[in-house]
Amino acid sequence: MFARLAKWCLVAALVLTTGVQWAALQTVAWTTMLASNLRSDSLTQAVAKTFDGDHPCPLCKAIAAAKKSGNKAEILTPVIKLEFPPIPAVFVFLAPPPVSAFSRAEIFASPLSLQPPVPPPRGCFA
Repeated sequence: MFARLAKWCLVAALVLTTGVQWAALQTVAWTTMLASNLRSDSLTQAVAKTFDGDHPCPLCKAIAAAKKSGNKAEILTPVIKLEFPPIPAVFVFLAPPPVSAFSRAEIFASPLSLQPPVPPPRGCFA
């Protein structure tokens, strides 16, 4: 029971920190405005009147005011500028040193020429 409550509290904290509550409230406000505008206007006029921004409802005004006041309360973190040492103007790529003096055929053919040990090795539990 405690783990389920802790998970729900964590989800609620994440939702509130990302600001999803404002989007949900705005959706409710738009739905209410559209329903009230449909009572007096046609569908196209009601949609235009709802989303043009010139006719905000009291809930839209309250959401906008809350968003503005919430932004002021945020703590501004100082910007840290990373400085790197200067690099030379000319950069030259060098070829890597050779790996070995053996040819590829000698490297891959040598394990094939070994004979198996006689008698065969015994296991630990044999």
